[in-house]
Formats: sequence, C-alpha cells, structure tokens
Amino acid sequence: MQSVLDEQTLCIPTKLYRIGELVRYTPFSRQTIHNYTIMGLIREVQWTEGGHRLYDESVFQRLSKIVQLKRTKTLVEIKDILSREETVEQMLAGGSN
Repeated sequence: MQSVLDEQTLCIPTKLYRIGELVRYTPFSRQTIHNYTIMGLIREVQWTEGGHRLYDESVFQRLSKIVQLKRTKTLVEIKDILSREETVEQMLAGGSN
C-alpha cells in the first residue's frame, strides 16, 4: 500500500522569486539586492530565459542574517562569516553521505 501512495504523491515545485519580489518582501532596494548578488552575499538559483535572476526561499533567511550582521559588521566581514558558515555546512553534508 505504501508504494502505491508514494507513486501518487505530488511534488510541489519550489517557489522562485524575482528581484522585484525580494524588494517587495524585504527592506532592500533593487540595487542592494543586485549588489549583494554580485558580491556573493546571496545567490540566484536559476535564470529565466529572459535573463532575470531567480532566488529560492532560502534567500530570505540569508537576507535576515545580513540585516542582523550589518548592525556590527561590514559587508566584507559579513561575506567572510557567511562563506565560513557555508563551508561548515558543506563539510557536514558531505560527511553524512
């Protein structure tokens, strides 16, 4: 019975957001989102055929972290912190395989 159920389960696609939607839902301007992308503070996960960047839901957590860190850190320091966190996460994910 379980295998039949699994075959009927629908996969819900992840919602992807354009820069305009990020601007609408965050305190950041379009230019700031663009700059953060160029700096590597946030990353697009996909591009549209028309060349627009698309971000997944994890970008909101990342932007929230940037807001918190900006109170006491420079953007260069924030980039270093986020890069180190990513490295640790990748190492932990790689170790569990």
